Amino acid sequence: MECTVRWTGLSGMTFLAETGSGHVVAMDGAPDGGGRNLAPRPMEMVLAGTGGCTAYDVVLILRKSGQDIRGCDVTLSSERAEKDPKVFTKIHFHFLVRGRNLKSNLVERAIKLSHEKYCSASIMLEKTAEMTHSFDILDDLTEPSTA
Repeated sequence: MECTVRWTGLSGMTFLAETGSGHVVAMDGAPDGGGRNLAPRPMEMVLAGTGGCTAYDVVLILRKSGQDIRGCDVTLSSERAEKDPKVFTKIHFHFLVRGRNLKSNLVERAIKLSHEKYCSASIMLEKTAEMTHSFDILDDLTEPSTA
């Protein structure tokens, strides 16, 4: 896996990251650090990537478990160290999983497997941050789309 990050110019603190898969993502700094608030901060991207990594796992595990999953949101709340390096010290993951007749024990198992075995990002961040998890299940009573 590769990524190239390029500063966009002499004014401001905007960077463009081009991933090995050919996608481009902008990042910017806070105005008090020379940024112009034009894009997410790099550490916000770390948090967002971790959320994407674990949500991907949860959906995949629930599908493989035969669950009728129709949605998965994860909200991450974090705290960082006050002094440099300002690593994450606490991260709470709250999942809202939507589907039909989802089994609570399988949702809990999927989250646990993601964080203990599959999600590389959360496993790395666990080295500095206390990780906690919670979830809610929302029964989706709508019929599946036939389109």
